[in-house]
Amino acid sequence: MNLAPAQLAEHLKRGLKSLYTLHGDEPLLLQEFADALRLQARQLGYTERTVHTVAGAHFDWSEVLASGGSLSLFADKQIVEIRIPSGKPGKDGSVALQQIAERAQGDDSTLTIVMLPRLDSMTAKGAWFGALDSFGVTVKFDPIDRRNLPQWIAQRLQMQGQRVAAGEEGQRTLQFFADRVEGNLLAAHQEIQKLGLLYPAIEGGVLGFDEVENAVLNVARYDVFKLSEAVLGGQAVRVARMLDGLQSEGESEVLVHWALSEDIRSLKRVKDAIAAGRPMPMALRENRVWGVKEKLFERVLPNIGDATLANLLTAAHKVDGIVKGLKQPDWPASGWQALHRLAGMVCEQCAAPARTDGRSANR
Repeated sequence: MNLAPAQLAEHLKRGLKSLYTLHGDEPLLLQEFADALRLQARQLGYTERTVHTVAGAHFDWSEVLASGGSLSLFADKQIVEIRIPSGKPGKDGSVALQQIAERAQGDDSTLTIVMLPRLDSMTAKGAWFGALDSFGVTVKFDPIDRRNLPQWIAQRLQMQGQRVAAGEEGQRTLQFFADRVEGNLLAAHQEIQKLGLLYPAIEGGVLGFDEVENAVLNVARYDVFKLSEAVLGGQAVRVARMLDGLQSEGESEVLVHWALSEDIRSLKRVKDAIAAGRPMPMALRENRVWGVKEKLFERVLPNIGDATLANLLTAAHKVDGIVKGLKQPDWPASGWQALHRLAGMVCEQCAAPARTDGRSANR
């Protein structure tokens, strides 16, 4: 049974289940959900708690199996937590988890919580995960993307009795806040709590831009692959900020270049496939373009011509040499400056207005 994180309060009103599997990319959201389960369980008399962290290929699962089937003399109900940081329980763990899942059905004396990182598609199709999903409640925690981050911040501020001003001023404040904490949700949570401590009695609970600017640290963390989405989205200002952030974090210039150049090559391959008569959906699938990037490709491809793609490929080849220490005429000697220029070139094309005459551009 799948459950969305936002459905927790309504779910708990109907009663606590005996097995929960929590998995995803956001440790903060996963931990908060687990805390809510524990609180509810304690109120229902689950007074004993054991935690098992699965580490290494030779982890002894017998202790986990035993803890789920026995209670101490001082407790009628217990919580058993199984944490698998790698997301790979191994052969013995797979068997054990299937036994635990089957045993959980109808067992109201033990609450079992299995905590996992984000799972790839092959792992999620495994027999052990299928058993956990079939016999219990499965909750997936997706990252809060940049587009939804301001709303998430506003909701969290509201929970502690605070809000930003209405209208454009408030939106500017939320966007500034999101820029400072993007990619680092735990730090975002801490900065929100800090605002609650610094301005507990502010009039009407309304935070102005100045209060947020003075209090919120720049704790953003950037992802090379999120950079790729921003470039394809034509978000030039955000892309420049992300490149600066990646540089300050010590990210490899070669990896950033690979991400940018791979997108350019993918655009060229899909464009060529469409020219050869392939429908766009088929061309995208064959070139392993899906998810967010699929929508971005669908938007930008009709506006990018063959000549433009050829120029971008040439530029990517030159930047490849620069990040490896070579010099190129009319290009910056610095690898990061060259990456800024290359990303800006792609951004400019991806931000171009969509054509409405039904024809592809050939710039």
